[in-house]
Amino acid sequence: MAPPYLSIVIPVYNEASIVVSAAAELAQGLDARGWDYEIIFAENGSRDATPQILEDMCAKNPRLRWFHSERPNYGVALKAGIEKARGTYVFCDEIDLCDLIFYDAALPLLEKGGVDMVVGSKAAKGASDQRPLVRRLATRVHNKLLRVALDFQGTDTHGLKAFRREALLPVVARCVVDMDVFASEFVIRAWREGLRVVEIPIQLHEKRQPSIHLFKRVPNVLRNVGKLVYVIRIRGT
Repeated sequence: MAPPYLSIVIPVYNEASIVVSAAAELAQGLDARGWDYEIIFAENGSRDATPQILEDMCAKNPRLRWFHSERPNYGVALKAGIEKARGTYVFCDEIDLCDLIFYDAALPLLEKGGVDMVVGSKAAKGASDQRPLVRRLATRVHNKLLRVALDFQGTDTHGLKAFRREALLPVVARCVVDMDVFASEFVIRAWREGLRVVEIPIQLHEKRQPSIHLFKRVPNVLRNVGKLVYVIRIRGT
């Protein structure tokens, strides 16, 4: 089968309540635009009916693919999904977002050339972040930590991203951390290695509460940021 023009990679964990409707809405929007695409669901460690639902969905629609990882790990799942993607352009999406407005803005920037990666920022000027206050503050604290520790110059690393697959696959291969911080390392390495990364503001309205509580994620985030600082700053890799 010929590679599609677009690959959309979506990590999923215990998403039985939303995955069918979100996938249908996204596929409908992509079909309406006439794009050649594949959607890859990177299911990781779900304990609900998500795997069975994905198996049924993908059997009915050849544009949909999925794979299973035993352990819940967003970063490992996202990295594996990117590596499995076959499209010229890859979009990293979230099942509770599936924001086609971002697709409409990001794809032309990539197609025109001069840009390797587009990051949909929740904190850039013009963005609208409708999440609870504590989660908005957590995003800003995380980004401040990345600026202080790694001289990151952007406003966001986690969430929606689009990029040229050929340019970014070597960057993915060099990433060493997992969980939520993989997404940060991916963007930071692209920026540090001189690739052309741009941010665009997004309008963020999640369709459901997070599947993993914010405060349960904090220890893993701090540990992986520390590892990333050591690898980049001390080892220089």
